Amino acid sequence: MCIAIPGKMTAIVDENTATIDMGGICRDVNMALMGGAKESMIGKHFLVHVGYAISEISEEESEETMRLLKIMAGLEEIDSLESESQ
Repeated sequence: MCIAIPGKMTAIVDENTATIDMGGICRDVNMALMGGAKESMIGKHFLVHVGYAISEISEEESEETMRLLKIMAGLEEIDSLESESQ
């Protein structure tokens, strides 16, 4: 099974690479499959698989996918406890 992680583009590194924030973890991602990294893409959301952006998705889809991944990983409880203590 393959899993793609949702994230938001925060910066451009070079013409084919961008920094993507995936739930607070930022990685440089190859954007070649998306036609390269462009200024107009900053702030947009993408699915990332093995270091490549493979599709653009909506912000809502990105948030929902990350929420479901956290539930599957058993991290949803941790998030609930952190928000209660603040």
